[in-house]
Amino acid sequence: MNPEVDDVGHVLAALADPTRRRLLGALAEEGQASASRLADRLPVSRQAIAKHLQLLEQAGLVSGGRHGREVLYQVETDSLEASARWMADLAETWDRRLNALKCAAERLAATDDRQGDM
Repeated sequence: MNPEVDDVGHVLAALADPTRRRLLGALAEEGQASASRLADRLPVSRQAIAKHLQLLEQAGLVSGGRHGREVLYQVETDSLEASARWMADLAETWDRRLNALKCAAERLAATDDRQGDM
């Protein structure tokens, strides 16, 4: 197994949930925030926010650090950037394949047109 592809899977799984996507967006706007602060911004409980943050942290999308009595979370972009690169590479591969298929179909159509003219 490719570790980078596995990491992408964790990122995509974490981002599959709309609440986690909103949470990540809110955290990106805040810069740093506690679970309590984030719970004030979203219509879910602090306990639910903490669970979502744990999943985002496991995917490498956020990190938390203790500041006094609070744990402040912040967005980590490395995993997201690696996932975006993987998706861009995949899109490029499919674009090449589809372009090759298009060219082959056009050649076949041109051959058929010439044979029809005879």
